[in-house]
Amino acid sequence: MADYPSLSDFAGTTLLNHEGKPVSLADFVGKRTLIFFYPKAATPGCTVQACGFREAFPRIDAAGATVIGISPDQPKALAAWREKENLPYMLLSDPDHQVAEKFGAWGEKVNYGKKYMGILRSHFVFGDDGKVEAAEVKVSPEDSVKKGVASLVGEK
Repeated sequence: MADYPSLSDFAGTTLLNHEGKPVSLADFVGKRTLIFFYPKAATPGCTVQACGFREAFPRIDAAGATVIGISPDQPKALAAWREKENLPYMLLSDPDHQVAEKFGAWGEKVNYGKKYMGILRSHFVFGDDGKVEAAEVKVSPEDSVKKGVASLVGEK
C-alpha cells in the first residue's frame, strides 16, 4: 500500500464542513473512519457513492465507525446536497484540494479526450490509531461503497 498520511498528520489543518464550521481530520483519531473523495456534489456518480454510504450508515454506526465525504464544493453546496439526499454524515469542503493531494486523490483526468486536473474518486479506511488500513483510488462509486464499507466494518 502507498504511504498515506495518518489522520494525526492533519492536526494543523482544518476544512469547513457543510455548516461552515472548521473541522480537523485529527479529531477523528480514536474512531474508525472512512473518508471518501468525490468530484462534485449532486452529480450522478457522486450521488450513487454518497447514497450508498448513507444506506450502509446504520451498519457503520453500529460498528462504532463514521464516514466523511470530501470534495472541492463550497459549504453551501454541500449543505444543500446533504439535506436533499438525507446524508447522515459530515461533508467537508477542500476547495484548494490540499487534503486530496496528500492522499493522491487529486490528479489528471480525461473526459472526451480532454485532460484536466480534478478529484479522483477514492476512499480511505482509518483504524482507531488514525492510520490507513485500506485505500482505493480511481474506484467506481459502487465499488467504493462495497469495498469501503466491508473494510470499515470488518466484513469479508
